Parts: sequence; structure tokens; C-alpha cells
Amino acid sequence: MITILVVEDDKNIRKLLMTILTQQGYQTRQAQNGIEALQILGEEQIDLLVLDVMMPKLDGYQTAEKTRETNTQLPIIMVTANGQTIEKRRGFHSGTDDYLVKPIDEEEFLLRVKALLRRTQNDFDTKIRIGKTIIDSDSLSLQIGDLYVELPKKEFQLLYKLISYPNKIFTRQQLLDDIWGIDSVADERTIDVHIKRLREKISENDDFSIITIRGLGYKVVKHEEK
Repeated sequence: MITILVVEDDKNIRKLLMTILTQQGYQTRQAQNGIEALQILGEEQIDLLVLDVMMPKLDGYQTAEKTRETNTQLPIIMVTANGQTIEKRRGFHSGTDDYLVKPIDEEEFLLRVKALLRRTQNDFDTKIRIGKTIIDSDSLSLQIGDLYVELPKKEFQLLYKLISYPNKIFTRQQLLDDIWGIDSVADERTIDVHIKRLREKISENDDFSIITIRGLGYKVVKHEEK
């Protein structure tokens, strides 16, 4: 299920946005400021960020910038009462993908959300390069130097998910829900088996590693270039 984090210090606006999203079948999380938002982003899988500009402790621009330091792919919609071009420019420079001006039009808001999520899904059809390793979703394969390895679909989706969010910890249940589906009869042992197979197939790769986080799940860590 797609999870959207709504970051807004105004309780009524935050509740409104979450209601709109929930009615469309999205799962929502909430934060009152940027500090809370960054904590949630570090602990949970979030698929889209709805971010207010004027907030205490850490404003929207600062939150977007800090988010981009560790996550370059997360879609971000910035929401503000100021529609001036200079403010929009600042928002885009901080890493925002789209910009909405209050008061929010419900239909436009949902169209923007769907468009960003669709674009993110389309990004799945591209290649990811890490050092000498190329992960290609068109052929469900990875190339490690001169070595070419084709992966079963689930193994590839698991690797692609982890490698798209380096250093982010995913629980086994999160990976199961996202790749196998929330109605799947597969259990968490399935993840462990697929991870073991992946590690065997990428053993000659020196660009990244799949790390086990005891009691939680897994993450991918990129190696520094030598």
C-alpha cells in the first residue's frame, strides 16, 4: 500500500489533507514539523511527502534539503500560502518536485499526487548504476563488470527496492507487503531466502552490500569508491 507522509503544523489542514488521501485509498502518516518528519522518514517506508513551508523548528525548505541528502527519489509536494515565483523557485531548488498554493483544491491536489506517484513508478523502468554495477529493470538483470546475471522477478524487485533507498532499513514485513502484496500467504522467511540467493548472485560485486539488521530487516549500503 502506498504511504504518504503529511507534514503540516496546522492541525485542521493536516487532518483535511489526510482525509482526502485516505478516502482515495492511500495510507497516511503525519508530522507537525520537519524534525518529526525526518525521524519518520528514517524509520519507515514513505512513498510521497506532502510538505508545508512555514513550520516551527525546521521549515519546509530545510526539511526538503535534508531529505534529499539521503533520498534523491522520494517525490515531494510542497504546500504554501505564498505563490510568488521566487518562493516557488526556492522550493524547487531545495529538492521539491511540485508546488501547491493554499487554499488547496482537492481535485488538483489528488491529480498532482497521482502524477508524481505515476512518474515514480515509471522511474522503475530505468537503470541504476552503482560504481561498475548496473541494475536494469527492463531485463530484470544486473551487470557486474563483465558478468551478466538475470534475476527472477521477485529477487529483482527486492534488490531494486533496497538499492533505491541506500542505508534505509526495511523490515521483512514491509518488503513482503510491498513486493508480494498485503494479501500474500508468504511469510517473513521468504524474504530471508530471497536475500540469501541475492547475496550469492552479487558476491562478485564490490559496489554495495545487503546488510542484515538483527531483529528488524535489511538495508543496502554503498561502498565508497576507491
